[in-house]
Amino acid sequence: VCLSFNPQSTLLATGSMDTTAKLWDLEKGEEVATLSGHSAEIIALSFNTTGDRIITGSFDHTVAVWDVGTGRLLHTLIGHRGEISSAQFNWDCSLIVTGSMDKTCMLWSAVTGTHLATLAGHSKEVLDVCFDYAGQRIATASADGSARVYNAGTKQCIAKLEGHEDEISKVS
Repeated sequence: VCLSFNPQSTLLATGSMDTTAKLWDLEKGEEVATLSGHSAEIIALSFNTTGDRIITGSFDHTVAVWDVGTGRLLHTLIGHRGEISSAQFNWDCSLIVTGSMDKTCMLWSAVTGTHLATLAGHSKEVLDVCFDYAGQRIATASADGSARVYNAGTKQCIAKLEGHEDEISKVS
Protein backbone atom coordinates (compact mmCIF):
# COMPACT_ATOMS: atom_id res chain seq x y z
CA VAL A 1 0.00 0.00 0.00
CA CYS A 2 2.93 2.33 0.76
CA LEU A 3 6.70 2.28 0.54
CA SER A 4 9.72 4.47 1.18
CA PHE A 5 13.50 4.40 0.91
CA ASN A 6 15.56 5.26 3.95
CA PRO A 7 17.75 8.39 3.48
CA GLN A 8 20.83 6.27 2.77
CA SER A 9 18.96 4.22 0.10
CA THR A 10 20.11 0.99 1.77
CA LEU A 11 16.66 -0.05 3.04
CA LEU A 12 13.18 -0.05 1.60
CA ALA A 13 10.17 -0.06 3.91
CA THR A 14 6.85 -1.48 2.73
CA GLY A 15 3.45 -1.20 4.43
CA SER A 16 0.76 -3.75 3.76
CA MET A 17 -2.88 -4.70 4.08
CA ASP A 18 -1.60 -7.59 6.26
CA THR A 19 -1.15 -5.06 9.15
CA THR A 20 2.66 -5.22 9.06
CA ALA A 21 5.50 -3.19 7.63
CA LYS A 22 8.71 -4.81 6.46
CA LEU A 23 12.23 -3.47 6.13
CA TRP A 24 14.23 -4.83 3.20
CA ASP A 25 18.01 -4.79 2.66
CA LEU A 26 18.38 -3.55 -0.92
CA GLU A 27 21.92 -4.86 -1.45
CA LYS A 28 21.07 -8.41 -0.34
CA GLY A 29 17.44 -8.36 -1.47
CA GLU A 30 16.39 -9.78 1.90
CA GLU A 31 13.88 -8.91 4.58
CA VAL A 32 15.63 -7.59 7.69
CA ALA A 33 12.64 -6.87 9.95
CA THR A 34 8.89 -7.23 10.22
CA LEU A 35 7.21 -4.44 12.18
CA SER A 36 4.15 -5.99 13.83
CA GLY A 37 1.78 -4.22 16.19
CA HIS A 38 -1.02 -2.61 14.20
CA SER A 39 -4.47 -4.21 14.14
CA ALA A 40 -5.41 -2.91 10.67
CA GLU A 41 -3.72 -2.17 7.36
CA ILE A 42 -0.75 0.20 7.22
CA ILE A 43 -1.35 2.91 4.66
CA ALA A 44 1.39 5.45 5.49
CA LEU A 45 5.03 5.20 6.49
CA SER A 46 7.98 7.54 6.63
CA PHE A 47 11.62 7.45 7.73
CA ASN A 48 13.13 10.31 9.69
CA THR A 49 16.00 12.21 8.06
CA THR A 50 18.73 10.24 9.86
CA GLY A 51 17.16 6.89 9.00
CA ASP A 52 17.16 5.49 12.55
CA ARG A 53 13.39 5.79 13.06
CA ILE A 54 10.34 5.00 10.96
CA ILE A 55 6.68 5.75 11.56
CA THR A 56 3.75 3.70 10.34
CA GLY A 57 0.17 4.97 10.14
CA SER A 58 -2.74 2.57 10.17
CA PHE A 59 -6.46 2.28 9.68
CA ASP A 60 -6.47 1.24 13.39
CA HIS A 61 -6.32 5.03 14.14
CA THR A 62 -2.75 4.86 15.51
CA VAL A 63 0.76 5.76 14.41
CA ALA A 64 3.68 3.65 15.58
CA VAL A 65 7.26 4.87 16.02
CA TRP A 66 9.87 2.15 15.42
CA ASP A 67 13.62 1.80 15.93
CA VAL A 68 14.99 0.84 12.51
CA GLY A 69 18.07 -0.93 13.86
CA THR A 70 16.21 -3.28 16.20
CA GLY A 71 12.68 -3.29 14.73
CA ARG A 72 11.42 -2.46 18.23
CA LEU A 73 8.23 -0.45 18.80
CA LEU A 74 9.17 2.74 20.67
CA HIS A 75 5.86 4.65 20.90
CA THR A 76 2.25 4.30 19.82
CA LEU A 77 0.63 7.65 19.05
CA ILE A 78 -2.98 7.40 20.20
CA GLY A 79 -5.49 10.21 19.82
CA HIS A 80 -7.02 10.21 16.36
CA ARG A 81 -10.64 9.07 16.06
CA GLY A 82 -10.33 7.96 12.45
CA GLU A 83 -8.02 6.15 10.08
CA ILE A 84 -4.55 7.62 9.60
CA SER A 85 -3.98 9.02 6.10
CA SER A 86 -0.41 10.29 6.38
CA ALA A 87 2.48 10.81 8.80
CA GLN A 88 5.83 12.56 8.56
CA PHE A 89 8.81 13.60 10.68
CA ASN A 90 10.13 17.15 10.52
CA TRP A 91 13.67 17.77 9.28
CA ASP A 92 15.43 17.70 12.67
CA CYS A 93 13.49 14.57 13.76
CA SER A 94 11.95 16.32 16.80
CA LEU A 95 8.32 16.40 15.63
CA ILE A 96 5.82 14.13 13.90
CA VAL A 97 2.69 15.32 12.11
CA THR A 98 -0.19 12.96 11.39
CA GLY A 99 -3.28 13.37 9.22
CA SER A 100 -6.52 11.48 9.70
CA MET A 101 -9.95 10.74 8.33
CA ASP A 102 -11.22 12.36 11.57
CA LYS A 103 -10.72 15.78 9.82
CA THR A 104 -7.71 16.73 11.96
CA CYS A 105 -3.97 16.60 11.94
CA MET A 106 -1.99 16.19 15.12
CA LEU A 107 1.46 17.27 16.19
CA TRP A 108 3.55 14.94 18.39
CA SER A 109 6.96 14.88 20.06
CA ALA A 110 9.06 12.39 18.09
CA VAL A 111 11.26 11.83 21.15
CA THR A 112 8.59 11.06 23.77
CA GLY A 113 5.51 10.28 21.67
CA THR A 114 3.59 13.00 23.54
CA HIS A 115 0.62 14.69 21.83
CA LEU A 116 1.43 18.40 21.45
CA ALA A 117 -1.51 19.83 19.49
CA THR A 118 -4.54 19.06 17.37
CA LEU A 119 -4.78 21.21 14.25
CA ALA A 120 -8.42 21.48 13.28
CA GLY A 121 -10.34 23.46 10.67
CA HIS A 122 -11.04 21.13 7.78
CA SER A 123 -14.67 20.10 7.21
CA LYS A 124 -13.75 16.74 5.68
CA GLU A 125 -10.98 14.16 5.91
CA VAL A 126 -7.32 15.24 6.00
CA LEU A 127 -5.74 13.20 3.18
CA ASP A 128 -2.11 14.33 3.38
CA VAL A 129 0.23 16.30 5.63
CA CYS A 130 3.81 17.51 5.35
CA PHE A 131 6.38 19.74 7.01
CA ASP A 132 8.35 22.39 5.15
CA TYR A 133 12.11 21.81 5.05
CA ALA A 134 12.73 24.07 8.06
CA GLY A 135 10.15 22.16 10.12
CA GLN A 136 8.38 25.41 10.96
CA ARG A 137 5.24 24.99 8.85
CA ILE A 138 2.79 22.17 8.34
CA ALA A 139 0.66 21.86 5.21
CA THR A 140 -2.54 19.80 5.04
CA ALA A 141 -4.59 18.59 2.06
CA SER A 142 -8.24 17.74 2.56
CA ALA A 143 -11.24 16.12 0.93
CA ASP A 144 -12.99 19.48 1.52
CA GLY A 145 -11.05 20.90 -1.47
CA SER A 146 -8.78 23.12 0.59
CA ALA A 147 -5.22 23.08 1.84
CA ARG A 148 -4.09 24.78 5.02
CA VAL A 149 -0.76 25.90 6.38
CA TYR A 150 -0.08 25.94 10.12
CA ASN A 151 2.78 27.42 12.12
CA ALA A 152 4.38 24.46 13.94
CA GLY A 153 5.47 26.68 16.83
CA THR A 154 2.24 28.59 17.53
CA LYS A 155 -0.03 25.80 16.19
CA GLN A 156 -2.09 28.48 14.43
CA CYS A 157 -3.48 28.31 10.89
CA ILE A 158 -1.60 30.94 8.86
CA ALA A 159 -3.13 30.25 5.43
CA LYS A 160 -6.33 28.75 4.01
CA LEU A 161 -5.82 27.80 0.38
CA GLU A 162 -9.20 27.47 -1.29
CA GLY A 163 -10.17 27.19 -4.95
CA HIS A 164 -10.20 23.54 -5.94
CA GLU A 165 -13.61 22.11 -6.74
CA ASP A 166 -12.86 18.63 -5.37
CA GLU A 167 -10.59 16.90 -2.87
CA ILE A 168 -6.87 17.52 -2.63
CA SER A 169 -5.16 14.19 -2.12
CA LYS A 170 -1.49 15.24 -1.83
CA VAL A 171 0.52 18.21 -0.59
CA SER A 172 4.27 18.81 -0.78
